[in-house]
Amino acid sequence: MAKLLLVTGEASGDVHGAKLALALRELDPSIDLLGVGGRHMARAGVRLLPDIARVDAMGVPGFRQLWVGWKTLRQLSAFVKQTRFDAIVLIDSPGMNLRLAKVAAKASQTMIYYIAPQVWAWGRRRLHLIRKVITRILAILPFEEAYFRKEGVACDYVGHPLLDELPESYDAKHERKILGLKPDEMVIGLFPGSRAKEVQNLLPTLLQTCGIIQRRYSNLQIVLAQADSLSDSLLESLLGPATSVKLIKGKPNEVLAASDLVLVASGTATLQAALIGTPMIIVYRTSSLTYQIGKRLVTIPYVGLVNILADQEVVPELLQDRMTSDNIAHEARQILENPERQRTMHEAFQQIRTSLGGPGASKRAAELILAEIAS
Repeated sequence: MAKLLLVTGEASGDVHGAKLALALRELDPSIDLLGVGGRHMARAGVRLLPDIARVDAMGVPGFRQLWVGWKTLRQLSAFVKQTRFDAIVLIDSPGMNLRLAKVAAKASQTMIYYIAPQVWAWGRRRLHLIRKVITRILAILPFEEAYFRKEGVACDYVGHPLLDELPESYDAKHERKILGLKPDEMVIGLFPGSRAKEVQNLLPTLLQTCGIIQRRYSNLQIVLAQADSLSDSLLESLLGPATSVKLIKGKPNEVLAASDLVLVASGTATLQAALIGTPMIIVYRTSSLTYQIGKRLVTIPYVGLVNILADQEVVPELLQDRMTSDNIAHEARQILENPERQRTMHEAFQQIRTSLGGPGASKRAAELILAEIAS
C-alpha cells in the first residue's frame, strides 16, 4: 500500500490538495494519505497530522507567523526524519515547503512539488536548492515545463486545476437570479483577497471606489465575494451597518459570472475571472517594506497571472500608490463604457483558456505521482 504525505500552507493549496487526494484515491483506493492542510483535504480523506498548523503567510511575516511557521517546520522535520513515505508531495507555499524539502531530502525521501515555486518571476536563487532536493515538479502553467527542464529539473505540465471546476460557459442572468441579484442592472464584484490582512488593506479603498462609481451609475449592484477563510465579523466591521454591499460566501465563480466588472486582488482569482470571461481591474497594496523588497526580487513586468500568461497588460494593474479610489474608478469607467476594450479582454481571456488545455490537471498529477513511486 502506497503511503504519501501531502503538505500545503495556504487556503488555495488546501483546495488543490483535496482535489489531488480525491484523484489519487480514485486511481488507488488503498492509498494511505497523510497531510498538513485544512478542512477540504480532511473531507477528501487525508488524515491531517495532529497539532501541526497550516501556515497562511504572505509578504514579510509578523512575529506570530514566524513563530507558527518555525514550530510547524520543526515538527514536520522531526516527523519526516522518523517516518518513511513513498513520496512527499509539496503543494505551493515555497517559503515553508522548500525548507522542509531540504530536511526530507537528507532523509532520502522522494520529493514531488505540485504547483511549482514561481522562481521564473522571483527567487531564482532557489533553483539551486530545487535541483538538489526535488525529484519532480508537476507544473500548472504551460511555460513552466520548458523553463524547469532547461534549468535541469524534471518537470511535467499537468494543466491548471481551476479548469477542473469551471464549465465551458456561464449564463450571467441565471447566476444573478440564483444569487438574488436584479437581472438587468449593472453588477460590480469585489474580490479583496482571502487573508484578513490583505482584506483590511484593500477593501476600504474598493468601497470608496464603488461610492464614486455609484454617483455615475444609479443602477449599480455591488457584490463582495467572501472567501471561506474570512470571518463574518471582519467584513461586517469593514462594511459598516448601513452598507448596500451584498455579501456572498463560498461562491466565487458564480459572483464572477454574474458581474460586469470585478475589482480583484492579485492572485488566483484573476485567473478565475479570465477563465470565466469577466473584465477586471487588478489591485494590490502591501506594506512599504514588503513592496520594496518585492520590487528588487521580481524579474517580470506584471503581477497578475492574466497579464503574465498573455505577456502583455491585458487588464490594468493598480498597485501600491497607484491603487487609489480615483484611479480605480477611472479605469472602471474606461472598461464599462468601451465595448471595444471589453472585446479585446474577452479575446485575450479565450486565448489564455486555450493555452491552458482542458480539465483533468488533478488526475494527470495523480497519475504522474503514482508512476513516480512505482518506478
